[in-house]
Amino acid sequence: MAMARMDAPTEAFVTHRNLLFTLAYEILGSATDAEDVLQETWLLWVGVEHGTVLDRRAYLIRIATRQALKRLRTLDRRKETYVGPWLPEPLLTAPDVAEDVELADSVSMAMLLVLETLQPTERAVFVLREVFDLDYDEIAQAVGKSPAAVRQIAHRARAHVAARRPRGASSPAEHRAALQAFQRAVETGELQSLLDILAPNVVALSDGGGVKHALLRPIVGAGNVARLLAVGWWKRDAERSVEPVQINGGPGLLVRVNGEVDGVLAVRVENGYVTGAYHVRNPEKLSRVERETAVSR
Repeated sequence: MAMARMDAPTEAFVTHRNLLFTLAYEILGSATDAEDVLQETWLLWVGVEHGTVLDRRAYLIRIATRQALKRLRTLDRRKETYVGPWLPEPLLTAPDVAEDVELADSVSMAMLLVLETLQPTERAVFVLREVFDLDYDEIAQAVGKSPAAVRQIAHRARAHVAARRPRGASSPAEHRAALQAFQRAVETGELQSLLDILAPNVVALSDGGGVKHALLRPIVGAGNVARLLAVGWWKRDAERSVEPVQINGGPGLLVRVNGEVDGVLAVRVENGYVTGAYHVRNPEKLSRVERETAVSR
């Protein structure tokens, strides 16, 4: 349908669709659930008396936030019985996402894992305030709290995230160089090459969802992670390829075994070294790693 032929409510939804998806994804860490939130948002939006809506963007954000919060509580219950570490569903993102530093940071695997440590309302308030720059009155309407309560929640969430988020900034050139060195080391399995690119306190996590072989706990330290990458994660008896890609606005590797997608390895780079490695093998989480997903704010 051409944009010019759309009615105003449909045009508003289409215009803000990528923003709404990004909002729901950052609250949930699941693209599949974020898409469900979009569907629910649309169904509720078409039933609104649109003549009374002064700010369509704010109203859509309010609907999407409420639906995401409802779904987040269900998702949290599913995580309680999840086998092994739970990692966010990775997204193949366009190269220009990395140019928007704040957006790339907000959808990065590292940040999504930090957001996992917040309570549901804290997570929604943080995303709405810090990523989408909504004022406290708008956020209050979205989460069903008073503006004063939202200010307190935002302050608490901001402090919580600041204490846990990555601190060492790296330039795009450092990211590329680190990823290239990391890819060469992974492909060759050379222990020293891996040690040269891994930070001393690097953390590795993997998610197989109980379907694919994966780590059942985090692995910490350059020596431990290097040995794991050299011999543990890669099938030596299979035809394997590793392709550099943009995952969640940052560097990553798409791993294929015998031509089929076997997993995604997203990396966090700080000061030119890999400080985090996030390996997703759960097939249910790999539907968005071969085609780009649009994110925006």
